[in-house]
Amino acid sequence: MPTTTNIKKFIIFVVIVAIYAQGILFLITPRPVLADAVSDLQAQINAQKDKVQQLENQKKIYQDKIDATQKQAVSLKNQISILDNQLAETRTEIKQKQEQIKETQLSISSLQITIGSQSDEIDKRRQQLVTLLQLINQNDNKNYLEIFLLNNNISDFLTQSKYLENLQASLQDNVEKMKLIKAGLEAQKTDLENQRQTLSNLQQDLITQKYNLSLEQGAKNNLLSETQDAEWKFQTLLAGAIQEQKAAEVAIDNAERAMREKLAEKSQQQMLAKLNENGGPLILSWPVPENTITTGFHDPDYPFIRSLGQHPAIDIRAAYGTPIKAPAAGYVGKVHDGGMGYSYIMLIHRDGISTVYGHVSAIDVIEGQYVQRGDMIGRSGGIPGTPGAGPFCTGPHLHFEVRLNGIPVNPINYLI
Repeated sequence: MPTTTNIKKFIIFVVIVAIYAQGILFLITPRPVLADAVSDLQAQINAQKDKVQQLENQKKIYQDKIDATQKQAVSLKNQISILDNQLAETRTEIKQKQEQIKETQLSISSLQITIGSQSDEIDKRRQQLVTLLQLINQNDNKNYLEIFLLNNNISDFLTQSKYLENLQASLQDNVEKMKLIKAGLEAQKTDLENQRQTLSNLQQDLITQKYNLSLEQGAKNNLLSETQDAEWKFQTLLAGAIQEQKAAEVAIDNAERAMREKLAEKSQQQMLAKLNENGGPLILSWPVPENTITTGFHDPDYPFIRSLGQHPAIDIRAAYGTPIKAPAAGYVGKVHDGGMGYSYIMLIHRDGISTVYGHVSAIDVIEGQYVQRGDMIGRSGGIPGTPGAGPFCTGPHLHFEVRLNGIPVNPINYLI
């Protein structure tokens, strides 16, 4: 016959278990204050996305104006128009980066709130599960016969037995839910790290764009200074650039032919063997970090196509002074320091391939030098009024040519 004390203990146990079970179930419902904070941040993030898209649309308008002007006859007025639109596009891109930074910062704040909320929820679930398991363990010595004896009738016994079974199932269910929350927490932490890296990249891009803006403004000032707003002076500069380009073509062709002839001599077989030691199809690495191609190979919209002929290269956007790395092993066939004019480097590779790097601001190799893939050979340029650029560059970039048996081919077909 169960005693009154045992009955009271059992009732207390059931009440406590019920309280903890309700507490666990209560945790499933998100706290309204945190939910409101996350919702408010999401609204701000969406607003930032709209601003970023509007600025993207504005950039396209400026680029369309540049494209239209580039198709017109080359003149001082048109060149100034191109530079003005490039300046406007860069200013817009700076604003866009600033808005993207704000958007990313809001995303980070939202993730931090969510991570904090999930961590708190896991801690509370864990503590309550521990307490509940301790209570169940304390009462584990009670068998179903004892529980039966503690009840006045079979109906009460069945009800309590079913309740304990449901509680056990609820306990297991909450353990599974806690596992899911932990998995979600790890995913959120990974997302947070990605967002922080995105923020760091955007901040670096912003610094680069502000620097590019100053260079582009300097390009415009340099052109105005050189021409003194006189069309005839501009056309004189253009004629000089055309002559310089033709001279570079002849010099590169002659240098490559001379180097190939030298490599074919019996006395130079060791040099040739060194060039061919890797074997397999020749594949080129990007000479500067892979980035936007601002002008394609034989691009019909190349700014001075009517004057300088087809564009025999790709132009890769690169911040002024970016290290240029040899894309494959080779010999330096030609270097030309044009002072404030056009400067370039030419490398001789195997399989009839050579590469040319134009508008360089610094040259770090000498003719005849052997370089391995990844060796630094110089630095990029491309801003009028700076060393190596020549007068008609319109922004920082690397002019990159690939030649097969002396004939320019599309570099994209060789890059990895």
